[in-house]
Amino acid sequence: MEQLGAIPLNLIGPLREHGHGETVGAQHDPATGQPRPTFARADSDQVNRAVLAARTSGWNNSTQADRLNALTALRDHIAARREEFAQTICHEIGAPIDFARDAQVAAALVHLDATIAAIPAALTEQTLGGPEHRVRFEPVGPSALITPWNWPINQVVLKLAAALAAGCPVVLKPSELASRSAGLLVECCEAANLPIGTVNLLIGDGMTGAALAAHSGIAHISFTGSTRAGREIATVAAERFARTTLELGGKSANLLFADCDLPTAIRQGVAHCVRNAGQSCNAASRMLVERSIYDEAVALAAEYMNEITVDLPARTGPHIGPQISHSQFTRVQNLIEQGIAEGASLEAGSTGLSAGIDSGFYSRPTLFADVTPEMALFQTEIFGPVLTMTPFDTEAEAITLANATPYGLAAYVQTTDAACADRVSCALNAGMVQVNGTSRAQGAPFGGVGASGWGREAGIWGIRAFQEIKSISGAHLHLG
Repeated sequence: MEQLGAIPLNLIGPLREHGHGETVGAQHDPATGQPRPTFARADSDQVNRAVLAARTSGWNNSTQADRLNALTALRDHIAARREEFAQTICHEIGAPIDFARDAQVAAALVHLDATIAAIPAALTEQTLGGPEHRVRFEPVGPSALITPWNWPINQVVLKLAAALAAGCPVVLKPSELASRSAGLLVECCEAANLPIGTVNLLIGDGMTGAALAAHSGIAHISFTGSTRAGREIATVAAERFARTTLELGGKSANLLFADCDLPTAIRQGVAHCVRNAGQSCNAASRMLVERSIYDEAVALAAEYMNEITVDLPARTGPHIGPQISHSQFTRVQNLIEQGIAEGASLEAGSTGLSAGIDSGFYSRPTLFADVTPEMALFQTEIFGPVLTMTPFDTEAEAITLANATPYGLAAYVQTTDAACADRVSCALNAGMVQVNGTSRAQGAPFGGVGASGWGREAGIWGIRAFQEIKSISGAHLHLG
C-alpha cells in the first residue's frame, strides 16, 4: 500500500486552504501505475493573495543576522526530518530510497550550507577606489519559485535559500507531481519562525505557475523545468522587465579521449546517465569516444548497462526506479523506437518495461552506438535511462560534436592530458564542466547557456540572482 500523505494545503500568509480552482489532471504512482487522488489547483485570487502576502511580509528589511539565523534554523529542521523527506520523495516521484536519502535530501543540505557560508560576502557592501564610492546589494523583491519534480527538495532549496539570504520573500509553486515534499519544506520554514508571508505555497499545475509568472507583483521568477516552458516564462516576464533565472533542459556530452582510464570512465559515465532513472537535466547522456578506443568502449558500456538493475523504489540498493509518469515513460519509449528506426545500433536494452516488472513506468536501461548528429537521439533531451555513443577522430571534432546541440548545461571530459582537458573545457559551450569524475565544489555556480537557460544558482552566485546592484557615490561626505 502506498505510504504517501495527502496533498498539502496552500499557505497564503497565515492561512492554510484548499485550492479553489479546477481539478488538476489525473496522477499515478510511478511505482505501480495506480491512480492517486485528484486535487484542485490554486486559482487566480489565491495567486493574488499569496503575492500580496509576500509583498507585505517585511522580509526585505531583515538584517544579515536575521537571515543567517533563519537559514541555520531551517537547515536544522530539515536535517531533523531527513528520513521523512527521503520517504516522501521515494513514494512521490519513485526515487529509490537509498538514492532519496544519499543524493536527493543530502544535496539540499549541501546547498543550504553553501548559501549560509556565502551570506556575509553576498551582503557586504563593496567600495571602488575609496569609501566615497560604494556598491550595495539589495533584494530584487518578491520572487516566484517554480520548481520541477525530478530533484524536488534540491531544486526548491537552491532557490529558497538564495532568495531568503538576499532578503526576498517568495511564493513557491512546486510541480504538481512533487508537492508533498515541498509541503514538508514549508513546514520547516514555519518551524524556523520566518515572519508570516515570507514563504507562501501554491499547489497547482502549469496554469498556476503561468498565473504566478505573469503577476505584476512578482519582481523575479526563478524557474527550473522544460525549455518550452522556460521560453514562455521569459516572454511573459520581458513584457514588464521582470528578472528571470532559467534552469532548463540539457543534452550533456561526455568526451572520452584515448588516454583516459577507460573502464572507470565508462562505468562512471553509464552510472551518471541512468541515475535518477535518467531524469536529471545534467545527465551525461551523449558519450563521445575517440575512435581508437571506440569499439572497446561500446563493448564495456553495453556490459555495464546490462548490469544496471531496475527495481521498486522502496527497496534498498543501487538500482534505478521508474519514470515519473505514464507520459514520461511513453516519451522515452517513443524516442527509443525512433532511434531504432533512424538506424542507430542498439547495444543494450530496448522498448518495454524492464524485465520482471509488469506494472509502473520502468524503462529499460538502453544503449545506442553509432549515433550521428542528425538523429533525434543526439539532439533531444530524452529524460530517461538512455545513453548514446558517437566516435570522433580529433580533439576539434570532439568539441564540434559536443557543441552540436542547442543545449549548454553541463559537459564532462575524461583524459590524463591536463593541457587537453583545459583546452577542451574552455571550448565547450556549457555552464559547467567536470574533468575525470571530479565533483563540483560546494557553492559552485549551477546553470547553463543556450537552450539550457541563463543565470546561475548555488552559493554566492545564487544569492546574486536575487539582488539588485546599486552604486552610491559621495554619500559619505555628508555623514556625521
